[in-house]
Amino acid sequence: MSDHTDLVAEIEALEEKLQQAKASITRRFIGQERVVDLTLTALLCGGHALLIGLPGLGKTLLVETLSTVMGLHGNRIQFTPDLMPADILGSEVLDTAEDGSRHFRFVSGPIFCQLLMADEINRASPRTQSALLQAMQEKTVTVAGEDRVLGEPFHVLATQNPIEQEGTYPLPEAQLDRFLVQVDVEYPDRETERDILLATTGVDEAEATQVFTRDELLAAQTLLRRMPVGESVVDLILDLVRAFRPDEAGVSEQVAETVAWGPGPRAAQALMMTVRARALLQGRLAPNAEDVLDMARPVLSHRMALNFAARARGDRLADLIDSTAQGLSRTEAAA
Repeated sequence: MSDHTDLVAEIEALEEKLQQAKASITRRFIGQERVVDLTLTALLCGGHALLIGLPGLGKTLLVETLSTVMGLHGNRIQFTPDLMPADILGSEVLDTAEDGSRHFRFVSGPIFCQLLMADEINRASPRTQSALLQAMQEKTVTVAGEDRVLGEPFHVLATQNPIEQEGTYPLPEAQLDRFLVQVDVEYPDRETERDILLATTGVDEAEATQVFTRDELLAAQTLLRRMPVGESVVDLILDLVRAFRPDEAGVSEQVAETVAWGPGPRAAQALMMTVRARALLQGRLAPNAEDVLDMARPVLSHRMALNFAARARGDRLADLIDSTAQGLSRTEAAA
């Protein structure tokens, strides 16, 4: 009973701290509560996020603000076609001492940080993308045959422009799967845009304040894994992921005819983590079915694809995910 009481107290304390963090973030990044929640979810789960949105919607500002509020050392890399792996990872340089002796010294690249903004990640060549892939998955980089461990925590928040594709190298499925969530950054509504105008075109602008420290964030990531998840939620996660595999027995006719490839086990792992984070952000002690439905699109949309015929008809992956998830939820409720 004491362990349970301690866990509840720790979760409630973290919930309060998260509300303070959200308040600090929204002083600079106005509105877009959904975007803030999903990026915080990625950090709480120890994962990476892919932010997709047009230029000028505040993606860079959001990452800078998160770095301040969460107490993380952040770096930003503008990805271009001529960017080389060494520009990200670092390289060895030859130093000459006063006595004439020479030795190699490693000069670390911008990836040695705690929060990395990879701006327009799909503009880098596949060779550079593969260097980042190792860092995202293994938290280690290899330079001159030597493995160098990145610090903890390590998060990548990458951005993509959904419209301009000229001169880009689409991310391979293996790298897309490394992103915990896909965050769609939409245009703000009229009232939010009015607030942005008034807040950012005057003499003074609001400043974000630090709420978390590095150690507190690491402790929060550990606490998240201790949150209980009910059997019904686990079953719904499994049903949802398996419902989008076109070769799976019992899938709907719509999925079998429209989906080229479906999500793998990493998608189920991502759902298990993100539903806990959503419950935390909403002030609850455990996730429920609503959390699974809400996280379905951010977790699954970059881990599956429609086939050519479905794309030619103008089918939307988001619509398929929403309709299938809602259908599963109704089936679970009726059972």
